[in-house]
Formats: sequence, C-alpha cells, structure tokens
Amino acid sequence: MNLIDQNNFITDNERHEAKRLMQELRDRLKGRERAGDLERVGELIDHAVELGVYRRDKYGINPVVRSLRTAVLFNSLIAPDRNITIVVLLYNMCKNWEVVTRERVDELFGADVLHLIDGMLNVARLYKKQASVESDHFHKLLLSLASDIRVIMIMIVDRLGLMRLIGNHPDKKFVHDISLESRYLYAPLAHRLGLYLIKSELEDLSLKYLNRKVFDQIANKLSETKEERDRYIENFIPPIREQLEKNGLRFEIKGRTKSINSIWNKMKKKDVDLNGMYDLFAIRIILDTPKENEKRDCWVAYSIVTDIYMPNVSRYRDWISIPKSNGYESLHVTVKGPEDRWVEVQIRTKRMDEVAERGLAAHWRYKGIKGDDEATDKWMNNVREVLEAGDKGPMDLIRDMHVNLYEKEVFVFTPRGDLFQLPKGATLLDFAFHVHTKLGSHCTGGRVDGKNQKLGYKLKNGDTVEILTSSTQMPRLDWLSLVVTSKARNKIRQAVNEARVKKADIAREMVQRRFKNRKIDLDEGMLARYISKRGYKSATDFFVEIHDEKIEVGDLVEEYLDFVQRQQETAATKARAPHATAENFVLRSPDEERPRGGNDDILVVGNNVKGVNYKLSRCCNPIYGDDIVGFIASDGAIKVHRRDCGNVRHLLERYPYRIIRSQWSGKMGRQFAATLKVVGRDDIGIVSNITSIINKEGDTVLRNITINSNGGLFEGFLVIGVSSLDTLDVLIKKIKNLKGVKDVRRT
Repeated sequence: MNLIDQNNFITDNERHEAKRLMQELRDRLKGRERAGDLERVGELIDHAVELGVYRRDKYGINPVVRSLRTAVLFNSLIAPDRNITIVVLLYNMCKNWEVVTRERVDELFGADVLHLIDGMLNVARLYKKQASVESDHFHKLLLSLASDIRVIMIMIVDRLGLMRLIGNHPDKKFVHDISLESRYLYAPLAHRLGLYLIKSELEDLSLKYLNRKVFDQIANKLSETKEERDRYIENFIPPIREQLEKNGLRFEIKGRTKSINSIWNKMKKKDVDLNGMYDLFAIRIILDTPKENEKRDCWVAYSIVTDIYMPNVSRYRDWISIPKSNGYESLHVTVKGPEDRWVEVQIRTKRMDEVAERGLAAHWRYKGIKGDDEATDKWMNNVREVLEAGDKGPMDLIRDMHVNLYEKEVFVFTPRGDLFQLPKGATLLDFAFHVHTKLGSHCTGGRVDGKNQKLGYKLKNGDTVEILTSSTQMPRLDWLSLVVTSKARNKIRQAVNEARVKKADIAREMVQRRFKNRKIDLDEGMLARYISKRGYKSATDFFVEIHDEKIEVGDLVEEYLDFVQRQQETAATKARAPHATAENFVLRSPDEERPRGGNDDILVVGNNVKGVNYKLSRCCNPIYGDDIVGFIASDGAIKVHRRDCGNVRHLLERYPYRIIRSQWSGKMGRQFAATLKVVGRDDIGIVSNITSIINKEGDTVLRNITINSNGGLFEGFLVIGVSSLDTLDVLIKKIKNLKGVKDVRRT
C-alpha cells in the first residue's frame, strides 16, 4: 500500500500511521490470512485513491486510517479474523462498486466476505433514514438488516475507534451526535454481546464529550484517590480472606472501582456527590461450592463479613432466599470498614455469578438496560457465551450464527424518519391503518422510496413510505384481500359497516318521510316482518338497497300496505276459523256478484255486503258518509280511501285502471276512527272541556289524545270513534264553539 498523496488525501503522519497499523495487522493475523490477502487489499486501496474515489469524509476523517484502526482494534479486543479484517478495509470502497465489482470480491476473497460487505451496505442505507437510534424498532431493524452478528461487531468496534479519534474534533455537533449514538445504541449492544471493556469505554467517552465538566470532576477525583483506594482494598480484604480460609471455604475475591459513567449514573440516581457514594468501589466474594451447599456457605460468608465489619442494615439485600424474577441470586451488604468508609460486598457462588453474568439474569437486564424481546435476549446471550469461549476460536464458532430474529417482521420509515414495525407481508394499506385509522380510510396509494405504489404493495425492510389520500376515498370490502394485520381488517370492516349504517339511516328517514307525507302510520314491527318476508337478513341490508336506488320508495309504500292488509286478514281469518258454522253461510244472489274492474263497477261498502274482500285504508281512515273510492291491490283485495286522500292522487296517476268507484250501503252500525287536530289557548281546563263534550255525545268515544303546548298555545290530536260523518261534523262544531279553541279540523 503506497497511499499516493492526491488532493491532500493523506498527510505524512497519517501515512506513517497507516504503515504501522498494516504491519500490526500482519502480526496479529499471522497464520490466519491467505497468502497475499493484505497486499491485494492494499493494491485496491491505492487504486481507489488514484481514481479519486477514496476521499476524506465531510468531517475531514481519512477513511484508510480509520478502517486500519478498526481492523487492528477488532483483532486485538475480540479475536483475530481474516474475513472481518478484509471487510473492514474494503467496505468504504464498495459503496458504489466503482473500484471493484461484486464478482471480483467473490473471486479474490470469497463469498463470506461479500456477504459481510452486503450487510454493512444495508446498515449504511439505514443510517440515511435519519431515524432515532434510541427507538427499540431501530435496534430491531439494525439487527434485521445486518443479517450477520459479525456486522454488528464491526460496527461496535468501528464506533469505538471513531470515538477515540474525535476527542479534539472542531465540529461540536458532529461529536455530540456521535456520542449520543454511542451511548444509546452501541454501548448497550456491546454490553449484551459481552464486550464489557468496549461498552465501558464507549459510555465513558460519551460522558466525556457530552458533559466534559462532570467527567473531568469524577476522573480527577478518582485519579487523586487511586493509590489510596488500592491501599484501602489491600487492608480491607485480608481479615475476610483469613476467616473464610479458617472455615474451609474455597473462594475468589475481586475488588473493582466503578467506571466514571457508572459513578455518574449512581450520583444522579441517589442525588449525592462523589464523597457520598457508598459503593465507589466494591468487593465480590465468589464461592466455589456444590449447589446443595450454596445457601449455607453464602450465609457463612455473610456472617464472617458482618462479624468483622459493621453492616448498614438499610443497604442489605437478600436475593438468595427470594431470587429476582430474572433469576439473579446474590447477597449484598454495605459495611463500614477501616477509617469509617463504606464498602459494598457481594456474596455469591460460581453458579450464581455465571447466571448473573451470562445466563437468565443477563447483566444488561440486571442493570435496567431496556431490551427488545425474549428471543433477542436468549440469542444475544448465546452469542456472548461463544465470544467468551477464550482460545477456541470464537469468530469461527459464530460465523454461521446469522441474525434471523426478526424474519417475521418488517420495519419501515415515514418521510420524517419515524420507524414502524409491522408483520412480514404487510402492505402499504396495512401501514396506512397502522399509522392512523383516518389515514387508512382515505388512502389511495403511496410513494415508496420516491416511487408510486398501489395499495397492495408489500413492504420491505427499510422502505420509506409516504401515504397518499383523497377525501372522497372510502374503505371497501375488497380491501380485506389487500391487508394482513388484524388492526387493518377490523378498521376496514368497522368503516364499511359505519358507512352502511349511515346509508341505512338516510334511507330510513326518507321512507318515514314518505309515509308521513301520505299520512300512513308506519308500524315498525310490521315493517320488520315485511323486510324478512322479502328475504333480507337485516333491516340495514334492506335500507342500503333503498339508498342505492335498487328499491323504489313509492313501490315500497304500496307493497307495505298490501302486506299489512294481508297480515291483518290472515289473522282475522285464523281467529274466525275455529268458530265457523253452517249458520254463517250466506248464499249470494247474482246481483251481488259484481266484477271488480272497469269504469262501470261500483264497490258497495256496508255491513250487509258479503263476499267482497275490502279494507278501510289506514292512511285516511274513511268513515261512513265520506266520499270514497276503492283501489284494487295486487292480491285482489280492495282498499277503501277517502276521495280527498293524498294517496288517491298518486294512485290515479300511476294505476288509474285499478281505481273503482265506491259508495256506502245503508247505515254501517259500527264506529270508525277519525283524527281531529285542535289548536287553542293553553288555558287551565280547556282539555277537560273538550273531553267532556266528546263523552256527552252518545255515539262517540275518545280513543286517544296527544297534547303539546308551546308559547301559550296548545296543539292536540284526538282519535275519536264515531259512527258517521254527520256525527263527526256535529262534534267538530261543538268543539269549535268552546272558549279558547281557535281551530278544529279532521286530518
């Protein structure tokens, strides 16, 4: 690697550092690389520099030096690995495949290197979405796009190298943003993978760049007291070690000082300064004892420690008798050591320590770091155990451990960078309903990464989706075939049903208005039976067809009236049938057998008329003496209307050939229902006076009365049983003569 200086690409210091780093790589990879690997990589880098493809990034950082540093860090902190080293060095020149083709990489370095580069490129595209790295969804998508845990490891190590590099960088915003990402994304990932040293350094450097004042205060204080702390621990441990040995316990004692970031977090949590920290440093006693003796030996160690040093009872924690829900077991006690200083002592067995560090407890959860889900936790712990395998070649063991945790999910962005998780196979319409019901209901399509797509487009990881809407768009039942999420299905069904109910309500009001205009009483129960008779499963289905003009309202009125009459006649027939005798039989004369059609036909209505199927219409309630006409219904029955009935005008226009002249025959000898509308002053006793007049008439009966009053006036509707029109006219005149009555008319 010659690294020719072109356009101030590399300084002399950087060239010297690059050569040193390359030599260190050779030393660390000795026995692992294939002959000529690093030479071929060096030639490609030189070629990229000559072409001008390899340039400093917008922050002035040299990509060659940065990649060399990352490669050395990986080989020193984790494990020597040939493929990862080549990927780290090649990745930046493969972004557009201008320097080298995919086929050439496969030919020179193998399919595994190409696979890892693809993972790095996928992750790079994710970062262009400008999403929040603090989002749980971002973490999941990162793992999904990486497709290989080694890609995540490369990113973590590369971030550590960058954090070490930018300490004096002039662009403060760049440093701030990189530090936030390191704190909220890379440090937790490193911790979960068991990369504890990297995790601690990333957190400390993040604190250093984000809050330099606090970092320096804690660092200076720790530096001042380091020798004193070491001396203190050396004096604190021997009495405990002596007594543990006397009791025949096998054990290991570790002393540690917390990281700067950990100390700062604890200071904030407990609202104390550095001098008030109980556990600035801690002692951990790890007992090597059989499982059946664990509790006994832990309590023996506890009694030894508390016999030697006075415990702080408020700081005592027993997670051995009752382990934490995550499986964590340990005894914690804070004791006052020499010079009245507080020291935290943790007592556990090797098995407990293993669980706490790598097993169910998963130290990241013990510390309260928010995780994704149980599948991720279990998988991460398995990887961490592999990494801690020591000299057994950890990178060889995890090479086939691909990231397939979220193969059943898909992660997509909004144009603003918000990230959403949906099930695999979700469509653009699913996404619209996932964001908001209103957005889904009015969705007409969308733009995915700038390209127009239809409602049924299946989303892919990393898509940026913009939903297009129209105020006139409404959900349809066929949308159900375009979605896979239950939320979208439920919302579509709900919206379609609401639209149908709205249509039905509009149609119902229209029908009621038509019946009212024609002065026909609409019986809801009878209407329900009529709808059922027509074969509809629900009234909503029926009224929707009216709204959609598949049923004519005018025809409905006539059919309903016919249906009601047939129902009443059927009921009457059934009621009479058990009592029928020969005495009721009447032999009709030829004069009584009249045809039912034609202009010369006359329907005679009266008690002495036999064999004629007629019914007094309910829309106008004709009474004896009214001028009447008959209408021949579709079933042959004849409905009798008052000639001035509004429905008669309608029937004359549409069915003039079914109208028959009618007349009353003799005195009816029965009562008819007539409705009167009375308007007058709302005076005390006026209603009583009206009802008194009605009751005094010998052949009239008050059947129903409804009174409404407003603004000093009353309006009443009276249903009266009368025997004839003459009787009704007399009654109307008497009511009109009452004091306070302004108007009386028949409706």
